[in-house]
Amino acid sequence: MKKILLISFFLFSFTGFKLYAQDDDAGNEKIRDKMNEFIQQRLNLSKAEAEKFSPVFLRYFHEWRTTLRTTKDEPVLIREQKIVDLRLRYRDQFKGIIGDKRSNEVFDHQRTFIKEMRNLRQERLERNDPIRTRKNR
Repeated sequence: MKKILLISFFLFSFTGFKLYAQDDDAGNEKIRDKMNEFIQQRLNLSKAEAEKFSPVFLRYFHEWRTTLRTTKDEPVLIREQKIVDLRLRYRDQFKGIIGDKRSNEVFDHQRTFIKEMRNLRQERLERNDPIRTRKNR
């Protein structure tokens, strides 16, 4: 449980990331779709599993983002508890589609995707920011 809370804390600690844009934003849809594809590849889903998994994951993603937005002014532990509750509920749904082991991995792959996107964003910022570039030399 401590690990989940710690990971959740780091997940929510970055607020400038594009994942927090509004749901109707085209960029957000691209990120959502790329995350869905990334997770499906990492889980090595069959075509049949992917067809069942995708709509459930997209519902989870929408609820996850809504929870982040609606709890942004609440204390961190309350926000994290709501996210943990959401993940537990969707874990059971994922389990029925992809099995117990892989249903646990969905959220690990989600965190990996977010971390990689954050790193990519940071690299792009550093490449395009001459002040940061000079400081790093």
